[in-house]
Amino acid sequence: MTSVVDVAAASAGPSGVPDVGGGEAPPGADGLLTVLKWVAWSVTALCVAGIFGVAARMAIDHSRGGGREHARGLGFVLGACLLVGSASGIVGALV
Repeated sequence: MTSVVDVAAASAGPSGVPDVGGGEAPPGADGLLTVLKWVAWSVTALCVAGIFGVAARMAIDHSRGGGREHARGLGFVLGACLLVGSASGIVGALV
């Protein structure tokens, strides 16, 4: 006669998360990766241009004493730079 424990142990499904491997890029993915690299380069260039733009506005408005608007703008630009720099790490953590 079989016990309840033996039946439960025999009917238990696989335990843990199955290993699905690293995956394989579909055919034609090279073009998509090229576009993503262009986008990453363009966004990085825009971040640098944003810092230059804030610096130019700070230099022009220095005599007027408007510093808070520039600090806020610089905060937004640096936040964008931080997001761009950590984008692949964020996606890697979610996937």
